[in-house]
Amino acid sequence: MANDIPDAPKRVIFGLSMKLITMIIAMIMVVEVLIYLPSVANFRINWMDDRVHIAGVAAQVIETVPDTMDLTPTMIGKLLSSAEAEALVVRTEGQSQLIERPDVPMPVAAYAADTRERAPLDLIAGALEILFFGSNRTMRVIGVPMDSQDVVVEVLINEALLRQELLIYSRNIFWLSLLVASFTSFAIFLFLNGLLVRPISRLTSNMVAFRQNPDDANKIIVPSDRRDEVGVAERELAAMETNIFTLLKQKQHLADLGLAVAKINHDLRNTLGAAQLLSDQVANLDDPHVQRLAPRLVNTLDRAINFCQSVLDYGRHKAVPPKFERVDLRALLDESATEAAVRMHPEIDWRNQVPDNVIIRVDPDQIARVFTNLFKNAREALEVQHRQDGERPWVAVELETTPDQLRLTVEDNGPGLSPRAKDNLFRAFEGSGRAGGTGLGLAIAKELAEAHGGTLAYVDVQKGTKFEISLPR
Repeated sequence: MANDIPDAPKRVIFGLSMKLITMIIAMIMVVEVLIYLPSVANFRINWMDDRVHIAGVAAQVIETVPDTMDLTPTMIGKLLSSAEAEALVVRTEGQSQLIERPDVPMPVAAYAADTRERAPLDLIAGALEILFFGSNRTMRVIGVPMDSQDVVVEVLINEALLRQELLIYSRNIFWLSLLVASFTSFAIFLFLNGLLVRPISRLTSNMVAFRQNPDDANKIIVPSDRRDEVGVAERELAAMETNIFTLLKQKQHLADLGLAVAKINHDLRNTLGAAQLLSDQVANLDDPHVQRLAPRLVNTLDRAINFCQSVLDYGRHKAVPPKFERVDLRALLDESATEAAVRMHPEIDWRNQVPDNVIIRVDPDQIARVFTNLFKNAREALEVQHRQDGERPWVAVELETTPDQLRLTVEDNGPGLSPRAKDNLFRAFEGSGRAGGTGLGLAIAKELAEAHGGTLAYVDVQKGTKFEISLPR
């Protein structure tokens, strides 16, 4: 059934984790941009305020110079350089004073920027306009110096100076924002990874694994104790997978029963017909021959009853997922051999070669049924065998361990299986190795082994019968 399921999808490179961390970084960068816009506008207006203030101080210095002294070009150049200005105008009480370099013609301002107008959107637009479209134009910055409310200063400044400062500021803000976004996103990612990504990845991995092999009860997810939506999803997924597992097993049982209807009709009619003939003969006999025919009648009826009972038991068998727990393997084998009447049998030797203290994690009831069916089949084969080699009958169990599996072999020195039984092994109603058998024991044993994530296989040997059970460690 599992082989008909298509291959699992390949793991995508740009998965949930990568999408999450990318989204976090993008959102943080968007927030940083929203913070950056008023920040760069504030930087621009502060820069211009500083130039106006320095220009105002320069104007005060000029006013303090006595009238008998003339300002030299060198002194004027230093004053203008302190304000990074090409020229400045000081207006007080209706009077204007122009300060410019005598040896350099005064440039013509391309536009004016009044620092007294501080509308937020206008400040942002002005900063972006200089940042993206600024050049070597001359701008006229108008403002009021600090502590000089009656003085208005106009400063002619090369726009390239402000643009250079804005570029440096923007670059620093970008790297700082990227650093903050990286650390913040990483911290948020670690939190969300443990809270959401890893549980969701566990859910998706389990769904893929269960889809590939729904007959393996090991693939049913074990829900956590979380009480949030993830916990609800885990518990609902576990319930759904359990229902699917049960329905698949019941479907297989119903299919096997449907195929067996014709055989049940035929065998049951012949068996009960023979019983009826024998009972008629017994009813007409009044001599001691009744004692000879009565056992045959009883045996025939027993076969019919046992056959019907086996079919009913198989139909009522429920595919319940295993409840795993730690079990002592050697003790479990001894108990199963005792239940199958192999251990302490007067004519059969029981050889349990599994070491002590081997602990496995299985459902003890279901695995015990597997061993009991195998041991019972071996006992029945040995009891009907007429040995001529003088060797005492025995049933042996051996253990072989690998890093991934535990391999148990159940072997006897009986007559072995017939070719017909080997061809139909593990098939209900067809794989019986003895006359009158139904083959249900091996079919159920194989089903239980597979429910544990293991296998049950027949090993062809020259003498006797040998089965191998593989269970995951």
